[in-house]
Amino acid sequence: MGLFIAFEGPEGSGKTTQLRRLYRRLRRAGVPVVRTREPGGTRLGERLRALLKRADQNPAPEAELFLFLAARAQLVSTVIRPALAAGQVVLCDRYSPSTLAYQAYGRGLPLDQVADADRLATGGLWPDLVVLLDLPAEAGLARRGRAGADRFEAEELEFHRRVRAGYLELARSDPERWLVLDAQVPPGVLARQVWAHVRDLLVRRGLFPAKPVNLGRLLHRGNH
Repeated sequence: MGLFIAFEGPEGSGKTTQLRRLYRRLRRAGVPVVRTREPGGTRLGERLRALLKRADQNPAPEAELFLFLAARAQLVSTVIRPALAAGQVVLCDRYSPSTLAYQAYGRGLPLDQVADADRLATGGLWPDLVVLLDLPAEAGLARRGRAGADRFEAEELEFHRRVRAGYLELARSDPERWLVLDAQVPPGVLARQVWAHVRDLLVRRGLFPAKPVNLGRLLHRGNH
């Protein structure tokens, strides 16, 4: 079985940048890794992504939820589960936590119903690690800018504040599975923090060699 890692965060958090950096590091280390995104990652998912992000669309919250879940069900079935079964590391740019944060906390749909619908779409598959890049909503939106904003980026500030609060509440409910990092620190620092945590997980799963022991140094010490 492989390792499933989802990158999450409010708008402008830099999660996509950090996912790419981790992907490149894993590739250089020879770790088999797959990179995908939500919604997207499949032909159906990419078509739904284009529809969901269009600023001229205004689906009802329930319709929006089911469009996201349709894309996710296809991605889990055809990309994520096969990769995990092959022992690969899967890096996903957004996953189920986004739906809970945006559609439940942000849109106001009942959290338990959203969670039940998501479990149906995913068959209960949850990431081994959720990397949450956290920052205030105001800071994230300032990074993105308003020109050319997609439908979610163009939402009012209070919506984005609810999303952030939702993410933090979800992280508090499952601290063993969530890694919450300050997205306002320099990207290089963030990348090192992510790698340190992921490397430990990989070692425990047997997907990455532990740091080799310097036998010569140990023998030398033993002679003193």
